[in-house]
Amino acid sequence: MKMTILGSVLAGSTLVASMAQAEDTISAVHAFPETLIYTKSFLSFVDKVNAAGEGVIQIDVRGGPEAIGMFQQPDAVRDGVVDMVYTPGSFYGGALPEKDAMVTSNMTAVEARASGGIALIDEIHQEKMGLKYLGWFDSGVCYNLWTRDEPKFDADGNFDVDGIKLRGNNVYNAFFSGYLNAQVIDLPTGEVYSALQRGVVDATGWTQIGLIDLKWNEFLNYRIEPCFFSTDLGVIVNQEKWESLSEESRTILQDVAIQHEADSVAALRLKRDEDFAALESAGMKVVTLEGEAKAKYLAAAVETTWERMKSVMAEQPGGTDNYDRLLELFYDADAAK
Repeated sequence: MKMTILGSVLAGSTLVASMAQAEDTISAVHAFPETLIYTKSFLSFVDKVNAAGEGVIQIDVRGGPEAIGMFQQPDAVRDGVVDMVYTPGSFYGGALPEKDAMVTSNMTAVEARASGGIALIDEIHQEKMGLKYLGWFDSGVCYNLWTRDEPKFDADGNFDVDGIKLRGNNVYNAFFSGYLNAQVIDLPTGEVYSALQRGVVDATGWTQIGLIDLKWNEFLNYRIEPCFFSTDLGVIVNQEKWESLSEESRTILQDVAIQHEADSVAALRLKRDEDFAALESAGMKVVTLEGEAKAKYLAAAVETTWERMKSVMAEQPGGTDNYDRLLELFYDADAAK
């Protein structure tokens, strides 16, 4: 009898230990500081996963660029240094130029998932980088040009960049250089505040939201409309780690990611409206391109970036095989008219 009881206790202890060990854990980092609205969105996703996945899957956030440099994060997740990264696709555009289809998209993640666009992007991530593309977060937000001084326009109403010290980065440099003929100064996000403060730059591209979080509005006084592009922020997961997770863990991660794609669209559009109202109340002025100048500006933003995507794709295995399909799945030509 004693042996039977002892055997039951040991079996129960083994079962409890087994259940405890069964919980999957994923380590994660994010590209931007915790104070930025986009990082807050990602951390909201983490909270949702950890609530839904209690006892099954948990995400352990290790920090942001202070933990792993923002431009090193894509390599870190590919190499298994960390399991998950929330980052713009543009930070690894050299390895995966197809991300430009998201940059130039006029769809939300909800629409792109329904069209099959995100499934294709996921497939390309797996083939080219050994990464699972879990979700496109914070879509439906576009970019503006923001300037310290009142913008100038030529006789035809086109934006004149002459004399402007324009901060650039990989998201929009093809547009800034290829169409606007601007001489850009590449700077990571974390260095822009001091660059504006010291007069190193006096204009920048940035999304419709987040300017206040970054405090760049202390120096920037004008927003140029129309906006262009889309954010390309997404969550990527090391492929081997993804495959090692239980089926239940993968289901929770994917289901919560799909829901957050929709939730973040609504939340960030509300934040955009609040930011615009706060900026304009504080004196931010809005200057708008009109007529043919507006049409050319918008078309050039898309076309110069597509050209960049196609040229880089052509140099890689598989070439431009997916080029037309990407445009079809991420860009609604009718909506652009």
